[in-house]
Amino acid sequence: MKQSILESIQVKNLILRDAPLLNRIEAAAESCIQTFQDGGKVLLCGNGGSAADAQHIAAELSGRFAYDRPPLFAEALHVNSSYLTAVANDYGFETVFSRLVEAMGKQGDILIGLSTSGNSPNIVAALKTAKELGLFTIAMTGQGGGLLKQWADLLINIPSTHTARIQEAHILIGHLLSERIEQTLFPL
Repeated sequence: MKQSILESIQVKNLILRDAPLLNRIEAAAESCIQTFQDGGKVLLCGNGGSAADAQHIAAELSGRFAYDRPPLFAEALHVNSSYLTAVANDYGFETVFSRLVEAMGKQGDILIGLSTSGNSPNIVAALKTAKELGLFTIAMTGQGGGLLKQWADLLINIPSTHTARIQEAHILIGHLLSERIEQTLFPL
């Protein structure tokens, strides 16, 4: 356990010392702030633990993060299980998120795709569709960025190849974004 904790701390220290990565995280927050100010929404997608992270971040934005304030339009695209299973059955799992992006997304919105490898076919398809529709795209990945880096306006690639450490950092980034967005749009 101590080794896992040390590895988690090490990844966060690497993030802390990576000025370009910190600048991209700040740019992601600013992009979300602008989108919300313009009446847009933030959509998120991921698989497995990344789906849980996407839902967690959406809840921080649409509910509240640190204090009571008006809700923001943020949604994780996997939360409708009837839709997810029907589209996966009828069209294939690779299309489950891209179809929702096509239905829900509009120019000026943001899609955040989470994939520790950066290679999840349904997340890649979603970012590709989002780019085609004029959405701003953010990919949260592991070290290399995978295939998502070519479809991302902003790549937040965690300096690790270990899935658990990447997901821990993704939640940290989600909290940083939520905090910055909330404090800017709803200052106390």
